[in-house]
Amino acid sequence: MSQHEAVEALERLGLSNYEARVFVALQRLGTGTAKEVHSVADVPRSQVYGAAEELEERGLIEIQRSTPKRYRPVSIETAKAQLRARLEREQERAFTCLDEIQRSGGDVESRDDVWTVRGTEPVTDRLVDLAERAESELFFGAASPELVPDHLVETLRRQAEAGLSVRVVSESAEVRDLFAGTENVTVEQPVEEAPRGFTSRFLLVDDSAILLSVVTGDGGQVPGTAEETAIWSADTAIAAVLSLFIRYGVDAILG
Repeated sequence: MSQHEAVEALERLGLSNYEARVFVALQRLGTGTAKEVHSVADVPRSQVYGAAEELEERGLIEIQRSTPKRYRPVSIETAKAQLRARLEREQERAFTCLDEIQRSGGDVESRDDVWTVRGTEPVTDRLVDLAERAESELFFGAASPELVPDHLVETLRRQAEAGLSVRVVSESAEVRDLFAGTENVTVEQPVEEAPRGFTSRFLLVDDSAILLSVVTGDGGQVPGTAEETAIWSADTAIAAVLSLFIRYGVDAILG
């Protein structure tokens, strides 16, 4: 890795450009004065002092209070630990703040919107979230077991055990077997198969919320190569209408 690449990498870890240059220069020098660092780092001498003070605060260098001052970097392992700890603290702080903002914001979702979700994991997360909101009924369908991860199965089973009516439809015997014998779960097999190369999954929640996805690429058979896109809506007129259409459509292929 070149010196330039090292500087860029350190910047991505949170150091300023001058801090990164000074730190890299000190790794080359071992120890050095501001003048020596300036000559190696291509940092204005007046800026070396401030950058060095910041690096000392970060625990990345030591400063000898002599005349002139001399600077020495901590070991690479110590620097790694210091940067890692700082990143973890900032990550925790950021997500704690986001969590507080989310809670204080309440339910701000527009009731007039249809939302789009892309990616299998985000779609699954939304399915679980919607399923957990159900009060009386869930109607779920998926063409392949790859689209029914364990935590989604557990959520649907848990809702069934809580007394909700859960209906599962799939052309896949593996999917149907996931719910076979579960109390309050009705498992059904469609008479007609989905077109080859096309698959999807859906969830109806109390006829007031809906999620419908389409998987393109390999039809969800090979993890990591398919692309899933879903639309969802809750407590809207369009959710009620789409729920009605999907329910009738699925009932038609069940025979």
